[in-house]
Amino acid sequence: MRAVVFTNPAEPVRVTDVDLDPPGPGEVRVRIAAAGVCHSDLHVRRGDWPVPAPLVMGHEGAGMVVEVGPGVTGLEEGDHVVLSWVAPCGRCRYCLAGREARCELAATVVGPRGVLSDGTSRLSAGGQRISHYLGVSSFAEFAVVPESGAIKIRDDAPLDVVALIGCAVATGVGAVMKTAAVERGASVVVIGCGGVGLSIVQGARLAEAGRIVALDLRPEKTALAARLGATDQVDAATADPVAAVRDLLPGGADYAFDAIGLARTTEQAIGMLGLGGAAVIVGLPPAGATASFEPLALAESDQRILGSNYGSIRPAVDIPALVDRFMDGELLLNDLISGREPLEAAESALSELAAGRTLRTLLVP
Repeated sequence: MRAVVFTNPAEPVRVTDVDLDPPGPGEVRVRIAAAGVCHSDLHVRRGDWPVPAPLVMGHEGAGMVVEVGPGVTGLEEGDHVVLSWVAPCGRCRYCLAGREARCELAATVVGPRGVLSDGTSRLSAGGQRISHYLGVSSFAEFAVVPESGAIKIRDDAPLDVVALIGCAVATGVGAVMKTAAVERGASVVVIGCGGVGLSIVQGARLAEAGRIVALDLRPEKTALAARLGATDQVDAATADPVAAVRDLLPGGADYAFDAIGLARTTEQAIGMLGLGGAAVIVGLPPAGATASFEPLALAESDQRILGSNYGSIRPAVDIPALVDRFMDGELLLNDLISGREPLEAAESALSELAAGRTLRTLLVP
């Protein structure tokens, strides 16, 4: 099959032919309908995170099951699925407690080692092993994934749109609804209006937040945030973000979501909080980055700093529910799509994302 392969940060990603083994026990093969280009992919391309290379990129996507391996009972050929880059093992203490986004197998084996749940890869080229990215590798014509990483959805949902739910939307909406559990009437600040940030805005709207303040360096992105539910916008290119938020929200915000993942944006989120407020770190920084805060001020103000991995979702429960909300008109996903391109456009799509000119480009094999 054709797939987008990353080798090292000094070379552009390229589309090449790779071999994909059949699904093993408990696995399925999915024909990819569309895959979203995410900032996590950009971190890989830049070399911000250590990954086992060569590697087939991509972790957000949707498609149709075309083959099932031995022991698969919940899926069959023809099923429409959204891919989840956390494929819960169902056995670790976090999975058993209903905290699948913390699955130990996904966190300590699949992601860091570039393998599937059994510790091996289905990808190769010329006899050389190729790594999976986060157990998915959706920048390709097909993907072999664990059954728990292919979430069955309704057949009438457009696969080339709901692909976004596999990462951006689940992460953003989940951060509001699951990680932070934002209360009705609360004040919410969203730093960064990319695909994840705009999903946070929509999550805050669904949670019936009282004020939703959207910040970005590009006015066109905050304007889109307003269409998706933001009540206020801040041009972070011309105003001090913390001062601007405190002008809008005297006393500070109840929740501040950092959808960028830079040290300064994390520090800004903490600085925007009011009494009892929570800073929720959703955007992912380069490995080794650090931010600072004053512990005394945090303690005296009864504030919290929360990390949000995959929006703290339960993939098998929350992904179909998000698809339903899209189909019911509650989630506006088409607004997040900047364009649809072939696999060969992966390098340029990553460059456009790095420049801040796009939200989500969909690669369509």
